Amino acid sequence: MDCLKAVTRLTGYLCHHFLLFAIWIYSSQELLHAMAEPIQVSSKSELASPPSTGLFIPIEISPAVIPHYPDPVEPFSPMYPSFPTTYEPVLTGKCPVNFSSISIIMDKTALDCSAPLALVVGNVICCPQFHSLLHIFQGQYSTISNKLVLQNSVANDCFADITSILASRGGNSTVPSICSVNSLNLTGGSCPVKDVSTFEKTVNTTKLLEACSTVDPLKECCRPICQPAITEAAVKISIEQLDVDESQNMLGKSNSSGLDAINDCKGVVYSWLSRKLSYNAANTAFRILSACKVNKVCPLDLKQPKEVTEACRNVGAPSPSCCSSLNTYIAGIQGQMLITNRQAIVCATMFGSMLQKGGVMTDIYELCDVDLKDFSLQAYGQQGCLLRSLPADVVFDNLTGFSFTCDLSDNIAAPWPFSSSMTSLSLCAPEMSLPALPTSETLGNHGFLSGSGLEFLIPIFSFLVFSTILY
Repeated sequence: MDCLKAVTRLTGYLCHHFLLFAIWIYSSQELLHAMAEPIQVSSKSELASPPSTGLFIPIEISPAVIPHYPDPVEPFSPMYPSFPTTYEPVLTGKCPVNFSSISIIMDKTALDCSAPLALVVGNVICCPQFHSLLHIFQGQYSTISNKLVLQNSVANDCFADITSILASRGGNSTVPSICSVNSLNLTGGSCPVKDVSTFEKTVNTTKLLEACSTVDPLKECCRPICQPAITEAAVKISIEQLDVDESQNMLGKSNSSGLDAINDCKGVVYSWLSRKLSYNAANTAFRILSACKVNKVCPLDLKQPKEVTEACRNVGAPSPSCCSSLNTYIAGIQGQMLITNRQAIVCATMFGSMLQKGGVMTDIYELCDVDLKDFSLQAYGQQGCLLRSLPADVVFDNLTGFSFTCDLSDNIAAPWPFSSSMTSLSLCAPEMSLPALPTSETLGNHGFLSGSGLEFLIPIFSFLVFSTILY
């Protein structure tokens, strides 16, 4: 019996080593075979390819995943790891507002306008947050002064303190220039109503507060509630101290000073809302309203594409020269800034219209595999990033530095415009009426959906899938 056990153990031992040897031989052959195969390099400049699945979720793009090149040919990507330098700010001592009361909003703004990222996220993240901070600051000032705006001298001091504090917390010191903002934005400009009591006597504050206390991020941009309430209040106070003739002139479209007064009065309305809402509620509402505005236009500087039109004017099939010229042009605009998925659609439509006006009638986006993400900032030319159309913020981590969330659901083909006159694209779906619930008569005796019912479900599903990329 002992002899039999020994033989069994020996057999198992040899079998085990034989299997390991066979696996090693197979792996070596596979490795040698892979090394022997020639590397295929495409002569065509390829853009990002969509994933194989149709379901996407936003992922966090951290700068830690970007490779570190010790001697890069080009400057580091704005998404490269960076850490803020903080210090104690030097203040004027003449601003009456206690900045510690809005410290959380100041920190958020400094992060969203961080020194290494402010230029590339200015249009989408930094400037909307900076404008929101100024409105909230005015609201805080009104609680100690009964004034919804600041006088010029006080505005200069407070604005200088705001920019100094932001810079001391890691914010970009050139934010006012990036966002085209100065101390006059705190003064109310030409708006005739600047104090709390007159404002509340003139405006239906209950209606205004009800419309803007909670702003729906999915509905406000297409079926606005708060925006028209703000405009109505601004028009109301802009003509408060004018007679009938002056009021008609101010509301005239040719009167630019009247429009300026209404815009200035909108700032006063924002200040009053900041006085009534919590800092977080006010900031959320203002960021949503800003998102509605910025997503309507393409912020990119699109030069006339003369080389592209010459190379692509008569193509009807994939052309190396056409695609090379197109990719070169797109590479030139990719470094401008980060944009949202909605802005990318508008930019692609505008650029396509420019090409059509130059005689390019073929959908070269499809021929050259141009995606929406190709219109936004690239990390080392490898990773396109589109932000979601909803308000986003920069994130800071002690280990990885600055980062932000990219929306990978937009790895889809860029839309080619229907005509050269199509320079903008409405992304708001028309009102839809759902059919009545089916009855037993319409369903048939066996309770199955009829053919017409199935045909109805398909376009609705397609609409919902397309809608998910817009938010």
